[in-house]
Amino acid sequence: MYITIHGVLNMELSKIIKEVEPIEVLNFKDVDILGISYNSNTINSHEIFVCLKGEHVDGHNFAQKAFEKGAVALMCERPLNIEIPQLIVKSTQEKIADLSACFYHNPSRELNLIGVTGTNGKTTVTHLIQKIFEQNSKKCALIGTLGYKLSSSSEYFEAKHTTPQAPELQHTLQKILKSDILNVVTEVSSHSLEQHRVRKCKFSGAVFTNLTQDHLDFHITMDNYFNAKAKLFEALEEDSYAVINNDDKYAKRLLDRVPKGVKVITYGVKNNSDLMAKDIEFTSSGVSFSCEFESQKIQIKLMLNGMFSVYNALAAIGCALANNISLEVSRAALESTRSVAGRFEIVCTTPLVIVDYAHTPDGLENILRAARELTPKDGSLICLFGCGGDRDATKRPKMGKIAQSLSDKVVITSDNPRSEDPQQIITDILSGLKLINPKTVFVEPDRAAAIEMLKTIATDKDVVIVAGKGHEDYQILKDRTIHFDDREEVARVFGVK
Repeated sequence: MYITIHGVLNMELSKIIKEVEPIEVLNFKDVDILGISYNSNTINSHEIFVCLKGEHVDGHNFAQKAFEKGAVALMCERPLNIEIPQLIVKSTQEKIADLSACFYHNPSRELNLIGVTGTNGKTTVTHLIQKIFEQNSKKCALIGTLGYKLSSSSEYFEAKHTTPQAPELQHTLQKILKSDILNVVTEVSSHSLEQHRVRKCKFSGAVFTNLTQDHLDFHITMDNYFNAKAKLFEALEEDSYAVINNDDKYAKRLLDRVPKGVKVITYGVKNNSDLMAKDIEFTSSGVSFSCEFESQKIQIKLMLNGMFSVYNALAAIGCALANNISLEVSRAALESTRSVAGRFEIVCTTPLVIVDYAHTPDGLENILRAARELTPKDGSLICLFGCGGDRDATKRPKMGKIAQSLSDKVVITSDNPRSEDPQQIITDILSGLKLINPKTVFVEPDRAAAIEMLKTIATDKDVVIVAGKGHEDYQILKDRTIHFDDREEVARVFGVK
C-alpha cells in the first residue's frame, strides 16, 4: 500500500480549495501540492497532510511531525498551531476522497467502473468479470483483495485493503486510465463504503453477491452492515445498472434502494429472476448448469465446484449482459477459468486437500457443502479452521457448529489471532460444538502443527478443507507478523512439489 502518493502530478492549493469546499481556510498561501499523505512517517516535501481520525489513531496528533518533514498544507477538522495553510473540514475521512479525486482529475468519469460488493464471492466474481471482458476483446483491470492487476495474465500489485484508501484508489484508477484500459472491476468492501473511500467514484454498475454475518465488530448490527453495502447502489446514476442476487434474503430491501432509471438484472437459482441457473449437476471435475436469460438458453460447464460457483458465475454473466456481452462469450470465458488463488484451490489430490478463504459462517457452510459433493462414500470430510482475533467473536461458536455438523472430523486451530489469546478464540469455537469427541474433534493452536496433524488423521480417500486464510501468505500474531501460507504448508506435509 502506498501511503504517500508523490510526484505524479502537481496542483495549486487554490484549485483544491475550490473543489473540496472547506468550512474555513487558515494561513492561505497558494502553494503547489505535489502529493497527498496521511502518514507522517512517509510524507514527502510539498505534500498536503490529511489528519485522518481512525479507530485507534488521530492524525491531528501527527500534523507537527508532517510539517517538519515537508508538508506545505494541512486538511484537518480543527485549527492547529502550525503556520501553514489549513483546510478546515467537517470530516477528513469524507474530504480525503474529494481531495484525491480532484488531484487525480476524476479518472472514474472516463472509465467503465464496475463495483462488486457482498460478504462472499467478491474476489471470484471480479476475476470472472475480468475474464469475460477479455474474452470479448476488451481490456479490463481489476482491484481487490489480492491487489490490482492490469489484465488476467499480469502480476498483482500489492494492496493492504480489499478496497484501497481514497488516494491509492484514485491513483490506481489514473494509472489504469493512462495504460489505455477503460474497463475496471473492483471489489467494494463495506468498510470502504462506510469510510467514504469510494466517494467521488462514478460507478457504471454495481453487483451484489450476498449478505451474511461478518464484520460485526465494526458494523455492530446486520442492519448497519446492510446499509453500508446499500450505499454503493444508492449512489448509482440513471445511466448505470445493478446486478442483484435475488435468492439472498436482503435482495428485496436492496432493490428498494436502487434509484429509478437504473437498469436492474436479478439472478438466482431458487427465486424467479431475470437470469436463472437450472438443471445444476455437480461432478468431481466441476459443475454444469443451464443458463437462461429472456428467450436465450445456454449450457455451461465450469471447472469450478460448489453451488457458490454457480452464483458467482451468474453474477459475472449478469454484469456481462448489462455491458452488452453475449451469453456465448461469457460461456467461453467461464469454461476456461480455473479457481482464483485461495478460493477452493486444490493443493493435493491424495488425499484431496482444498485451501479456501472461507472465514464467515456462511462461507464455511458453502465450502463444506461443496466439498461433501466430492467426498467418496467410503471417505471422510475433514475441516481445519480457526477464527481471527480482534474480530466479530459471535461468529466463532456458529462456525464451530457448522464445521461439526457438516464434517466428519474437525481440526480447530489458530487463524490470525492478533492481540487475542489463541486458546480463548478456540474456546469460543468449541462452545458451539454439541459434543467434543477426541476421535473426531482435534485441537492444536499452532496452525503449522495442526496441518501436520492431517497426515495422521486423513486417509487417501478423504477430502480435507483448510479454511480461513486462503491466499494469505502471513499470520498475524500478538507481537509480530510471520510468513505463513496454508498452501505451502499443505504441500510440505503431503510431499507435493
